[in-house]
Amino acid sequence: MAEITAALVRELREKTGAGMMECKKALSATSGDLEAALDELRKSGLKTAAKKEGRSTSEGRVFSKIAEDGKSGAMIAISCETDFVANTEDFQGYLGDLAAHVLEHKPTNLDECLTQQWKGDGTVADSLKTLIGRLGENIQIANVAYYENAAGGVGAYVHHDNMQGALVNVTCDTPDAGLFKELCMHVVVFNPPFLNREQISEEDVEREREIIRAGLAGKPAEIQDKIMVGRVEKFYGEKVMTEQPWIKDDKSTVQKSMEAVAGKGAKLEAFTRFQVGA
Repeated sequence: MAEITAALVRELREKTGAGMMECKKALSATSGDLEAALDELRKSGLKTAAKKEGRSTSEGRVFSKIAEDGKSGAMIAISCETDFVANTEDFQGYLGDLAAHVLEHKPTNLDECLTQQWKGDGTVADSLKTLIGRLGENIQIANVAYYENAAGGVGAYVHHDNMQGALVNVTCDTPDAGLFKELCMHVVVFNPPFLNREQISEEDVEREREIIRAGLAGKPAEIQDKIMVGRVEKFYGEKVMTEQPWIKDDKSTVQKSMEAVAGKGAKLEAFTRFQVGA
């Protein structure tokens, strides 16, 4: 049996993120075999995770990380059972580690992220099970997002409740972190259904026209046509992010306000809104 030294315990902790006592217990159970202890901790986490599955996760946190050059960024959302666990050092540390992982490894969706290699050993999914085993609650990675834009920049904002946030991707001549944050705030507050008109199906637009027509019965045809144009434009202005009234000035639109800061032709390429506990 190998001697279970402080250095060995520390190495296992660095590889797994598990607590000191859990690492000592795993090393004792495996006669000091580090690789076997890794498996032991993973099995323990799997058992705990299986027991916690199905339990309600009405709390959690949203977290973001932007690259130093502002050209890429990541956002994650992790749900858990209680606010107490969401505020623990272990949970907060995992938020930062996972956001850094997404920023570095650039997964295109949550499923891909869960199968990626985690630092030290195992996959991201394995690291989550270890966290569940350590904290004793049902914890789920609700979503992840990654954007990059060499011709502009990426910005993020997490609301003061830490349970909702947004990530934006903007092509522009004059990237501005302050503007990007405000765009994210707009997304969090107004939750726009669509990025642009092309995302709205013709069926939805026609349905809106039918509703408008029903309220115009009896009016002259030329009046109906004028009203129809105005009402349809208003519909787009409510649904499309760039056409919505700007959060800081409802006399302007998101697009106009964006161009005023980031330069003419600035284009919002994508946005993502995350919320946990909803």
